[in-house]
Amino acid sequence: MRRLVRGFWGPREESVEELADRWAATLDRLALLLPEAALPGQWDMAGASGGPAAPLSTDTDSLRAALQAARAADDWAKGTGTALRLTAAGAPGWTVEVSGLAGGDSEFLLQSLVIGIRPPAGAVLPAAELLTAVAEFWAPDFGDVTDDDVLDALEDEAGYGVGEPCVGRAGYLSPARGELVPDDLTAPRAALPGGGLLLDIAPEGDVDTVVRAFERLRESGALRPLPRPMDRATL
Repeated sequence: MRRLVRGFWGPREESVEELADRWAATLDRLALLLPEAALPGQWDMAGASGGPAAPLSTDTDSLRAALQAARAADDWAKGTGTALRLTAAGAPGWTVEVSGLAGGDSEFLLQSLVIGIRPPAGAVLPAAELLTAVAEFWAPDFGDVTDDDVLDALEDEAGYGVGEPCVGRAGYLSPARGELVPDDLTAPRAALPGGGLLLDIAPEGDVDTVVRAFERLRESGALRPLPRPMDRATL
């Protein structure tokens, strides 16, 4: 099953240079955390309009050039953000895709970084470390480690809607959201050095605990959406 490590935030206009630094740090960390899957220098960049993928070096200069080209090709990039999608096929059975939409100032469209991982059967992912990397390098408003079973359960049982703040087996909440986490939520929590809170909610397969935690966090206000139109990146 595909696992997702995600971070979302509101409008935050950024230069290509700033985005390239974030991307380079993220890919370097992935190579350390998933050496079987995200091998250094083994990334392909998805082609525009469904075209063929092309190899991409993960050094900052190459990423900057790729982002500049993506921004130049999209007349709406200033508002929507600059999109980049990279894939890696490492050891047999592993695939990783990293998709980002960042640097935009839209008042209605969330910016995002999503890591999709398909591991071989039995592989254990460093979920907390992966989400910590997203939090550290992208300073999101909220983030999670999730999968299709969790998302389906949240939609069916808790009324979750796509684009709303969410938690999965693990969750990240920005500092203002972290202050709203209720004391009676029993999930272990850790404050991250750069700010925000990491929640270890449930092991893989325990969907019911995730749903209950989501409902409690929503009740407390920790998962309330950013106001629309959005005027800031985080709550």
